[in-house]
Parts: sequence; structure tokens; C-alpha cells
Amino acid sequence: MTAYAVAHLRNITVNQGVIDYLKGIDATLTPYEGRFIIHGGPKEELEGRFTDDLIVLAFPNLAAARDWYRSADYQALAPLRTQAADGDVFLIDGVDKDHKATDIIAGLIAI
Repeated sequence: MTAYAVAHLRNITVNQGVIDYLKGIDATLTPYEGRFIIHGGPKEELEGRFTDDLIVLAFPNLAAARDWYRSADYQALAPLRTQAADGDVFLIDGVDKDHKATDIIAGLIAI
């Protein structure tokens, strides 16, 4: 099942470190079949106000996403991002194409 690495970044300072990070990240994704599906950009706000940046990477599964994040190549780049932006980063499984909103009810009731 497709898994995602999600970054919600705030207070980004564009500097040489960020530029080097952007120049290097694509090569770290390739061995893990990772790809950008959202990379910042203009937003059409429908409810609330979201002024930060959202980045979403897709991977074939959670193990590939985890292996990418923990890889020596990505970990060498990560400080360039963390020194230039505040944010939250997490991995999460996607859902299959037949998923319905009600599929999560059993998990909610068990809580």
C-alpha cells in the first residue's frame, strides 16, 4: 500500500543550505521509488488559513518510506532543512482505492 512522507514546514529561510537540500533530495528518493506529489505551491484556501508549506512524498510502502528517511544519503541532507525551517515530518500509510469514510468507525469505537 502506498505510504507518504509528509512535511508541514514553517518559517522557511531560503539560503544556500536549502538550495543544496533541494539539489540533493531527488537522488535520495530514487533508490526507494519515492516521488513528490505535493511540493509547496499556491493554495486555494477553502476553510481556515494555511500559510505554511506542505510537502508530500509517495513511496510504494511504509518500509520504503522509512528506509529512505533513515538512509545515510537523506540523513546527510536533513540538517540543511532543519536549520532553515521549523516543521513537523511524519510517515503515514495511505488507504486502498476502495476505502470509504465509514471504514474507520470500528477503530473509533474501540478507542
